[in-house]
Amino acid sequence: MTDNPVQVMGVVNLTPDSFSDGGLFLELPDALPHARRLIAEQADMLDLGAESTRPGALPVAAEDEIERLIPLIRAVREGSAIPISVDTMKPEVARAAVAAGADIWNDVSALRHAPEAPDVAAELGCQVVLMHMQGEPRTMQDAPHYDDVVAEVTGFLAARAEAALAAGVAREKIWLDPGIGFGKRLEHNLALLAHLDRVVALGFPVLLGVSRKRFIAALDPAAAETGDRLAGSLAAALAGAAAGVAAVRVHDVAATVQALRVWRAIAAAGG
Repeated sequence: MTDNPVQVMGVVNLTPDSFSDGGLFLELPDALPHARRLIAEQADMLDLGAESTRPGALPVAAEDEIERLIPLIRAVREGSAIPISVDTMKPEVARAAVAAGADIWNDVSALRHAPEAPDVAAELGCQVVLMHMQGEPRTMQDAPHYDDVVAEVTGFLAARAEAALAAGVAREKIWLDPGIGFGKRLEHNLALLAHLDRVVALGFPVLLGVSRKRFIAALDPAAAETGDRLAGSLAAALAGAAAGVAAVRVHDVAATVQALRVWRAIAAAGG
């Protein structure tokens, strides 16, 4: 666990097609050492996903998600009490994951994928991350449009939080995520990053996912490969920290922990 005020969520993708590391950790013998490495690098929590949500990604059957996720959740839980998040839109996958030891339902659809999702979230009693996404992963980058992206995203998140509360999800269990890169062009992502304080002002902890995302390459052509986006990822994470986000979702845990520690020390020295 880190000593930073901003928590670090380490990513483990149990997928063949995720945008950054698809296929590297699809099988348990590869995924478990990676999860343990992130824990050793002082991740505060892990986010396990078995369905890619990159632009253009195709859906995965709930049975396949469960088959990929449950062995890793159990294996991590045997050796660590670290909070485990499961990145899924499907209530049945969230239910199976929580039964296996997961603590957080990270839902890119903000509990809209199935009519029963809000009720299931309330029943499970786990923490829930509600993310903004325009469209769906398969088509979200085709032609995203907003009249006022900051107002529309904050309004959407406020409404989804109210829907979760109405279904019986406890207020202290709700997180918000502005969904950087999910149905958004470069200018939309930059506007949201510049005004994260408005999302924070909604009064819920905010999870920010900017690690290795395509908007970094749009700003720096030398970062065409996802592995070349660490510096941009850290810059965006620190912008989020300065705006008051509660956690950052990252692939590079050790580097992010160090960057946040230095940022915190400088801020503390300034009073």
